[in-house]
Amino acid sequence: MSDASPARGPAPTAREVGELAAAHAAKAELDRRLGPEVTETIRAAGFARHFVPARWGGAEASFGTFVREVADVAAGDASAAWCASIAATLGRMAGFLPEEGQRAVWSGGPDAFVVGALMPGGNARAVDGGWEIDGKWAFLSGIHASDHALVCCPVPAADGGKEVRFLLVPRAAYTVEETWFTVGMRGTGSDTLALEPTFVPREHTFARADLLAGQPVASDAHANRVPLKSVSGLSFAAPVLGAATGALRSWTGAVAQKRLAAPAADRISGGQDATSELTLARAAGEIDAARLLLERAAADADAGRPSPLNAARAQRDHVLAVELLLDAVGRLARTAGTRAQNESGDFQRFWRDANAASGHAVLQWEPAARGYAGAVLDGTP
Repeated sequence: MSDASPARGPAPTAREVGELAAAHAAKAELDRRLGPEVTETIRAAGFARHFVPARWGGAEASFGTFVREVADVAAGDASAAWCASIAATLGRMAGFLPEEGQRAVWSGGPDAFVVGALMPGGNARAVDGGWEIDGKWAFLSGIHASDHALVCCPVPAADGGKEVRFLLVPRAAYTVEETWFTVGMRGTGSDTLALEPTFVPREHTFARADLLAGQPVASDAHANRVPLKSVSGLSFAAPVLGAATGALRSWTGAVAQKRLAAPAADRISGGQDATSELTLARAAGEIDAARLLLERAAADADAGRPSPLNAARAQRDHVLAVELLLDAVGRLARTAGTRAQNESGDFQRFWRDANAASGHAVLQWEPAARGYAGAVLDGTP
């Protein structure tokens, strides 16, 4: 991430964010949201500005760095990494706003936290200069620390039909309803945004079709020129990668302690010791393979290779990587022993978080697999 200003000292690294978040993870789970000490460290580390255009003071950084640093945070706490990922991802989405909308977000600096709902909801009425909208949007991760929200809503179009648009609303316009009561990813605070009738000028909106195609109306930043399918899964797979890494680290430490404590005569190849060795090798290999898949998808996006086939392959790889990671975490859980289930330990938190995160709609196998197969077969002479 980018350096902080000299007056504030160097920015914390992603690994330092993860370590801080891990220390506060138990409280975040009880509160069902991150504490301000964690959210402000995420901000200081530069996640919100990661994809923000340089002309607004942003880092205009790469997808490859994004994946690595989100995963580094998740190796400490996946909930904090998810919120860091959302901060960066919605900062990228804000770059699709017209000039006036971008100014509303970043005139005070590039570190504004934007949250968003990708699924359409709410109600809209055409009024002079824009739309009046109201409604509720669920599952807005990090909403308690947000400065703005981009909500997705079908709005009346000039031809009498409907057009799906993202509309920018400031924090003062919406309230938060606490609806986030989950088994995993508890600390993300993914509660519901409630909006009373609010006017949103057209200049504070953009068409969802522009985001899907990677065609912003007022940005030359490369990150805004990448079709959504090529990168959307990275936002949600990277925290799972870090959670699996954290689970492996926790499991390895516990098994190594038991191994050292065992009498030397019992440490011969075979039995439980052999099971642990095989589990470690397989799980570590699956995590490495998932990392390589995500890094290749990020590298393709950074290199500007947005062909339909590459986009479909990227979407396939986002999901396949998560399936590999779930296999690894499940394998570790089956051999970790009863102590790993103790609530005071971190292994069970990584296990719950990885499984909960994998349920995101973007990470489902069938649409990704069919999309890839269709791109291959449709392109075959």
